[in-house]
Amino acid sequence: MTAPSWLAAVAAEIPPLDSAACTAAGAHLDRLTKPPGSLGGLEAIAIRLAGIRGRLVTDIERPVVIVFAADHGVAARGVSAYPPEVTAQMVANFAAGGAAINVLARAGRADLVVVDIGVAGPVAGDAPATGSDAGVRLVRARIASGTRDLSTGPAMTRDEASAAIDVGRDVALGLIRDGADLVALGEMGIGNTTAASAIVAAITGLPPATVTGRGTGVDDPGLERKVAVIESALTLHRLDPGDPLGILAAVGGLEIAGLVGAMLAAAAARIPVVLDGFITGAAALVAAGLAPNLPDRLIAAHRSVEPGHAIVLDRLRATPILQLDLRLGEGSGAALAIPIVRAAARICGEMATFDEAGVTNTG
Repeated sequence: MTAPSWLAAVAAEIPPLDSAACTAAGAHLDRLTKPPGSLGGLEAIAIRLAGIRGRLVTDIERPVVIVFAADHGVAARGVSAYPPEVTAQMVANFAAGGAAINVLARAGRADLVVVDIGVAGPVAGDAPATGSDAGVRLVRARIASGTRDLSTGPAMTRDEASAAIDVGRDVALGLIRDGADLVALGEMGIGNTTAASAIVAAITGLPPATVTGRGTGVDDPGLERKVAVIESALTLHRLDPGDPLGILAAVGGLEIAGLVGAMLAAAAARIPVVLDGFITGAAALVAAGLAPNLPDRLIAAHRSVEPGHAIVLDRLRATPILQLDLRLGEGSGAALAIPIVRAAARICGEMATFDEAGVTNTG
C-alpha cells in the first residue's frame, strides 16, 4: 500500500523515550516526602511523561479527547447488536452533550472533539464543517460514507485509507498548535470491533476466535457469525503481517485510520497519547508497525473485556491504568484516566521534597 508521504518522516521523528529525562524524573520522585516507589504506578506514569516530553512534567493543563466516528459496511452482516444507523445517532448525541464521553470529558476537564470521518448518513442537527455545541467541537471531514463490507472486498481503497490517516494527523496537530498537551483517543462506529478484530488477527497471526469478543453485546449466534465473517475476510485478502497499511485498507475502518494518523502526529510532537480500549489498541498496532518507537509514547487507559485487548496490550508492552470491565468505546476509558495522569504530573510539581519539608530521609 502506498503510504502518505509524511508517514516515513513522522516515523523517523518518533525517537525512543528520553532516558536522561526519565532518570531525572525518577530521582526527583525519590526526593519527595514518601518512601521511594510508594506511589507505584503513579510514579511510572510521571517518569513516562518526562520521557515523552524530554523534561519533568508538572501538570497537564489542556487535555483533549478526540473521538473519530465512521460506519462499516460489514455491519450489514449482523455482527453488532445495534443497527448501523446508531453511529449517526450517537454522533448527534455527542454534539448535544448527552453521551457518556461528554460526561467523562467534562469530569476530567478535557476538551472534546468529535470527527465525522466517515459516518454513512446525515446526523440530526447537522452542524457546519466545524462547529460546537454543548462544549463539543464537531469536525466534518468525511472521506466516504462508511467502508465497504470487508468480507467481500477491501473495506477501503488505498487512497481512502491514506486520506483518513491525513485527517487524523491534521486534527491532532491543529489541537496541539492550539495548546493541547495530552491527546486521549476514542472512536464510534457500529461494526468496528469486527474490523479491529480482523486487524489484530492479521497482525498477530492469532485465530479470529481468539481475538474476537462480543463488542456491543452480541449473543452466541452473533459471535459465531462475527468470527466467521472475519475468517472469510482473512481468507479472501491473504494479508501480510508486515504490511500494516495494507491490513488497514483491507479490513480496517476510516475512524481507525484517523486514530493512526492522530497518534503518530501527537507522538512525533512529543505529546502523550492516552489510548482507550480495543479499537484504539488495534489502531496502535497498525501505527507501531509504521513507527517502532511509538508504543513507549502511549499510555494505556484501561483493559477492556474484549479478549483481544489483553493481546494488544501485551504486543504494545503497555500496562493499563484501570481495570473496570469497560466495553463502551467513545474514549470513555481514556477520559477516566486523564485525572490520574494529571495527578501523576502534579505530584512532581506540587509535592515537597524532604529538604523543603524538613522531614528526615532514610536515604
